[in-house]
Amino acid sequence: MEYGPIPSSKFTDVIHHLRHNFPDEPLNASVGLCVHGKPCELLEHHDLQTLEDGLSIMAVESTTGEIAGVALNGIARRGDVEKALEEMKSIDNIKYQRIFGLLNNVNKSIDLFTKYNVDKIFELRILSVDSRFRGRGIAKELFLRSELIAEEHGFKLVKVDATSLFTQRAAECLGFITEKCVTYGDFKDENGRKIYDTKSPHDYYKVMTKVVSPKSNDG
Repeated sequence: MEYGPIPSSKFTDVIHHLRHNFPDEPLNASVGLCVHGKPCELLEHHDLQTLEDGLSIMAVESTTGEIAGVALNGIARRGDVEKALEEMKSIDNIKYQRIFGLLNNVNKSIDLFTKYNVDKIFELRILSVDSRFRGRGIAKELFLRSELIAEEHGFKLVKVDATSLFTQRAAECLGFITEKCVTYGDFKDENGRKIYDTKSPHDYYKVMTKVVSPKSNDG
């Protein structure tokens, strides 16, 4: 397996990979924002913005050149969450609002910028491994390499919105701590039905962080 940065020439291939693999993510699967193999304009716009930050990496199968996994990493700045919540008011898609409303509101409530006295945070936003390559340590390696990229670019804090148990376990193994944990089943609509009917063992969403040692002052 070969690992490396994602150049702009590979953005289309990465989006194709995500169309076929990211719909398995528990939060998305529970609300059905994206379906296998089909474009999802709202999420793909978000993905491309993250790719343009130039911090993302991919795992490529050495013999075939296929993308086996990706870590889409971006920069979070003070005020971004508040801006995103305001922008969501103009997006007429309840499924998108349910996913990003949860993520943004939880992040707003803990205000990591003030807690850690930083203006920028390295976010591991999407971790995706092709179903054919799972169970081979690719996710953990993408985590490790993302952490190194964060240090090289001068970040002091790495954050992941860990929406699946698998991501949570990988993060815990690498020394991440839980800043906040919410239970999906606690969220109900006006009729008392679960908004996020995630499948076990994905019962919680955790915001997880790790303090790292910056190698420069770029971040």
